[in-house]
Amino acid sequence: MGRTGGFGAGTFPFHPLADSSQGWLSWICHGIITSLVFLLMVVTFPISGWFALKIVPTYERMIIFRLGRIRAPQGPGVVLLLPFIDHWQRVDLRTRAFNVPPCKLTSKDGAVISMGADVQFRVWDPVLSVMMVKDLIAATRMTAQNAMTKTLVKKSLREIQVEKLRIGEQLLLEINDMTKSWGLEVDRVELSMEAVLQPPRENLVGPLATAPPVPGLEGLDGTIQQLAAHFFNNTLALAGSGTGTPEAADSMETVNEVEPPTAPLLAAAGSTRRKPSMDELLSAVEPVLSEALVAQVGASYQVNIALPSGARSTYFIDLSSGSGRAGHGVPEGSPDVILEVAEKDLQDLFLGDLRPLSAYVSGRLQVKGDLHLALKLEELIKAVKQRR
Repeated sequence: MGRTGGFGAGTFPFHPLADSSQGWLSWICHGIITSLVFLLMVVTFPISGWFALKIVPTYERMIIFRLGRIRAPQGPGVVLLLPFIDHWQRVDLRTRAFNVPPCKLTSKDGAVISMGADVQFRVWDPVLSVMMVKDLIAATRMTAQNAMTKTLVKKSLREIQVEKLRIGEQLLLEINDMTKSWGLEVDRVELSMEAVLQPPRENLVGPLATAPPVPGLEGLDGTIQQLAAHFFNNTLALAGSGTGTPEAADSMETVNEVEPPTAPLLAAAGSTRRKPSMDELLSAVEPVLSEALVAQVGASYQVNIALPSGARSTYFIDLSSGSGRAGHGVPEGSPDVILEVAEKDLQDLFLGDLRPLSAYVSGRLQVKGDLHLALKLEELIKAVKQRR
């Protein structure tokens, strides 16, 4: 593959390093300060030389910020730094590699696989690699994992096994489209299948037939998948288990066993399932509040509920201190998370018909605040279910 935006050895693109909007007074001050520091360094030489002279090897470049302004890459060889006003960072130009940790996902034909990847990359523009992203490897690993997941959930197990090299080349192009603006180029992506945790479903028509998608989970984004991996590491939709749960969709799943269907919340014996009212939900929540639950969640929530009549009702669930509280109205102080949800969707959440992750991705659950804390509300829902 050709180098994406690559350059010859030792050459780099020009960058408009100077800010043309700076006024003449700013330039004068910059020049005066630089001259004084340089004079001080000369006067104190050779002692200052131990701190001002740095040796940069051929495979590195040094990026220097002088009084906050970035300079052209320095090196290789001896580089002069001005004490007190220069801040510097080394950038390695050699080809390096990292691995995308194996993640569990469901393929197009229902197979559950554990798939990882090895990625080789190099920096072609040291300035962009410093200016555009804080943690270059972490950002590239996240981009690679997102691209890998979104590509593989659209393919069957057989396609993944037979076309592994072609898929790797496709991922290479997709990742480079994202990372070229960071001054980084990916040279190689090699997929590695750790294990087939569950074979494809046999009840599908044809070898490449697909299961009906779950509304809101089509093309699930890799970032949300990682959140699911962090918060729901005890659940995995077993596609052929016969439970018929809607979570067995074309999406990444991170873990072990699916929770069996539970009895309907607040359903009367011998009757069909009935949707609980908001007051019934509140009465089901209050008994499960505890210090242990507060320690697990550690956040306060304001829940704005859209009623079928068009009116809105507000409740709060405070799991930030003590044994927790819940009730009508808004919590004391500012809530950590504000949730916007329709009454029917909130009922489905507590009945187990809808997962918080699925509700958020499909837009049925609006979150204002930290998504990390918002998804922790699943702990409360589990506690309500366990008490029944």
